[in-house]
Amino acid sequence: MINLNDILLLAPESFLTLAACVLLLVDLFVKPAQRSVTHYLAIAILAATGGLVLHGPGAAGGVAFGGAHVVDGVAVVLKLFVLLCVAVVFVYARPYLRDRNLFVGEFYVLCLFGALGTLFLVSAGSLVMVYLGLELLTLSSYALVALNRDSPLSSEAAIKYFVLGALASGMLLYGMSMIYGATHTLDLARIHAVAASAEHPKLLLFGVVFVVVGIAFKFGAAPFHMWLPDVYQGSPTAVTAFIGSAPKLAAFGMAYRLLESGLGGLVAHWNEMLAVLAVLSLAIGNIAAIAQSNLKRLLAYSTISHVGFLLLGLCAGTPAGYSAAMFYAISYALMAIAAFGMILLLARAGFEAEEIDDFRGLNQRAPWHAFLMSLVMFSLAGVPPLFGFYSKLVVLKAAIEADKLWLAVTAAVFAIIGMFYYLRVVKVMYFDAPADDRPMAPGADAPARWVLSVNALALLALGVYWGPLFAWCGRVFGL
Repeated sequence: MINLNDILLLAPESFLTLAACVLLLVDLFVKPAQRSVTHYLAIAILAATGGLVLHGPGAAGGVAFGGAHVVDGVAVVLKLFVLLCVAVVFVYARPYLRDRNLFVGEFYVLCLFGALGTLFLVSAGSLVMVYLGLELLTLSSYALVALNRDSPLSSEAAIKYFVLGALASGMLLYGMSMIYGATHTLDLARIHAVAASAEHPKLLLFGVVFVVVGIAFKFGAAPFHMWLPDVYQGSPTAVTAFIGSAPKLAAFGMAYRLLESGLGGLVAHWNEMLAVLAVLSLAIGNIAAIAQSNLKRLLAYSTISHVGFLLLGLCAGTPAGYSAAMFYAISYALMAIAAFGMILLLARAGFEAEEIDDFRGLNQRAPWHAFLMSLVMFSLAGVPPLFGFYSKLVVLKAAIEADKLWLAVTAAVFAIIGMFYYLRVVKVMYFDAPADDRPMAPGADAPARWVLSVNALALLALGVYWGPLFAWCGRVFGL
């Protein structure tokens, strides 16, 4: 039976669903010259949803629909940062989309439905809700990648993403069906309770393998990363900024719900699988990124390496490891959105700013933008005192405390290797001669420039004052 508590706990998701549908209808009556109405309404919807997450009638937490929907500290933190990332993407994307005749309501509606899928995913209390949230997010992402229908590269990327995403979803669903067959329940809490004494342990472990493979596909972890570079490069940069930020937080939420909330009793089995995936991601991501000349493709391989660090915290299998992994996911989302935001800032009609050579001599043409980009690159590289350094530090600490010193040492070595390609971007900006001596006129409008400045400077501020955010992440895991 549905009661009032169920409805109250679902208030943010219900509001976002209704608001996205209303926005879709409103956009039908908005003239192309008045498309900014859709833009500002979409940001307002995200702000209102964030308010409901933080101060709504169900903000105190609880369980709804017989355990299918869970509102706890983990869900609240992840939801707030997902909504923040999507709102920032909207601000960055507006001038880029307008210059390319892609400033359409479909972009905003699809991003809102993708955000809705993320909200369901991080609050999932059953296998059904995990799959529902995941498919809502991925189906929206497939359409976003193909937003530029006149681009063969975007169409190719969308097809690859769809085919490999469908394969990953099938593997995940197959693993879930085995877990259901072994435990006779779809509820994650009940799976956690009976997993250690399941009637068919081999069937359960076989299902765990497929679930881990599905999670690795959605993260973009090696060796299941083959879709990620092509999708990052082929998508419109505004779409890449969305795919590279909010879904990574959703992937962490999915991994935590499935592995800890559902399969926590089998941590001895799945943490070794995650350790192997972490090493492969660190190695392939950092080494392959060195050879890239396209900045979006470089950031794609960089994402794979950062997923390796995130898995480092998850495979610790402890509350400290989970809090460190969530802290890392948040830091990476903020860094990635700033990196793609800089590409969007410098792009203009007829110029995509996607190649590393496009940033040659940027310091001579736009010193402030070069400074912001250097903050982003140094943070991604893990240079102190920036945000990225401390996020790496807490993950390494969690791995060492979980008796995985070898894994921490491996990650540290590959982090040093990874500094090369980040510093190469800084070198190109400050030491290479610009192809054009004229001052660079950024294509972005004033709001995007201001928000990007705040985004990049926040990486420095959070590097100095990272303690409160890390403590917040720790509290939601009972630390």
